[in-house]
Amino acid sequence: MEQNVQDDITAIIAKETWTAEDHKELLRLLSSMKDPSRKFRAAAANLEADPEPKGAAALKLGIARYMLCRFQSALAVLGDATDNKDRRYFQGLCCKNLRQYDRASEEFQRARDRGWDAVEIAMELVEVQALDGRCEEARKALAKLESKIGDSAQYWYLRGLIEDLLGAGAQAVDAYERARQIDPGRTGATFRLAYFYDLHGDEKAAIELYKECISRPPLHANALLNLAVLYEDAGQYDLAAKCLKRILATNPSHPRARLFLRDVEASRTMYYDEDQARRIARRNAVLDIPVTDFELSVRARNCLKKMNIRTLGDLVRTTEPELLAYKNFGETSLKEIKDMLTAKGLHLGQAMEEGADFEPVAVQDPNVANEGVLGTLVSQLDFSIRARKALETLRIRTLGDLAAKTDAELLACRNFGQTSLNEVRQRLAEYGLRLREP
Repeated sequence: MEQNVQDDITAIIAKETWTAEDHKELLRLLSSMKDPSRKFRAAAANLEADPEPKGAAALKLGIARYMLCRFQSALAVLGDATDNKDRRYFQGLCCKNLRQYDRASEEFQRARDRGWDAVEIAMELVEVQALDGRCEEARKALAKLESKIGDSAQYWYLRGLIEDLLGAGAQAVDAYERARQIDPGRTGATFRLAYFYDLHGDEKAAIELYKECISRPPLHANALLNLAVLYEDAGQYDLAAKCLKRILATNPSHPRARLFLRDVEASRTMYYDEDQARRIARRNAVLDIPVTDFELSVRARNCLKKMNIRTLGDLVRTTEPELLAYKNFGETSLKEIKDMLTAKGLHLGQAMEEGADFEPVAVQDPNVANEGVLGTLVSQLDFSIRARKALETLRIRTLGDLAAKTDAELLACRNFGQTSLNEVRQRLAEYGLRLREP
């Protein structure tokens, strides 16, 4: 039976070009096979033989790369394909997956102008609007389509997506489940439902749904990434590595899969002292307390201000002789300071005694990153589920909030490990930022 399916796939592979109908037929055939992504990858390998495909050959290769989630390289080759409705449609799909929503809308509209089904394009545009944050606009557009597609799985998926992005979790779950009842193979609804459960702490349900996503073609790289993170959190490093290697077998340059795999491999032997990280985070929080938060005499307060001593951290890097050497700072003021520090388990000169643990905090020069960058919402960035959960727990809303945190403060958060830390560092580096040094 499987051999017959393989023969049918080979026949489609051999065609001079592909259309959307060939794409749908390939998905249907692959759905009946075990490990469909690997088998499609092997069958389509010879399509890469032409270094500069044009016209029909470029369209065929572009669709194949799209099916393997190689969206950027698919766009590169589709630009040289025959300019028809199929090319524009698949360019729209690639742009949507790359979060290039304005361009995706343009490509879908061009596909419609060249003959693609108008209702199908309208549904794609609703999804793009919702993903781009224009949820009310998407809701209105979907309402206009209800009479035509109200009984379809795609309608309920889009309705769930809009509710989900607007924060109406219960309504979103109901809509996603309705879509799955109508069409159990509706991967979009399954993935968004898995993502919802993942984000809200139901790891068991999320794992089962992610596994459904990756059991059907085409390759679902995001489901594999999120599943790998859940497996790593559970200490199932072999399963995590297997998910990531599936992505890299198709797209060896996938940056996040490569990063996560390195960290999964390192996690097999890495020991991480969570208690120590929490102690460091608590200590840093104490050191950041401004001295103005304490009841001090006017003389002591003025002396500290003139000495540029702003926080408890500044004080532990100062010795008794240094304070007493300052004009108008006497024994009475010294006692005030000592009592204040003792109440927090600290003492003068502690930084010199304990060395690197009390190195001065590196304050970022505001000229390094402009205010617009620091104000960028982290919700707009492409973080993994685990990293996103930690940022929400820590109430980190902007890049500025994130850059103000130290490694230890992030690592002290439950389920936030080295993998997530590396991911955060990479995202900050893309904006010319870095985490605060302890």
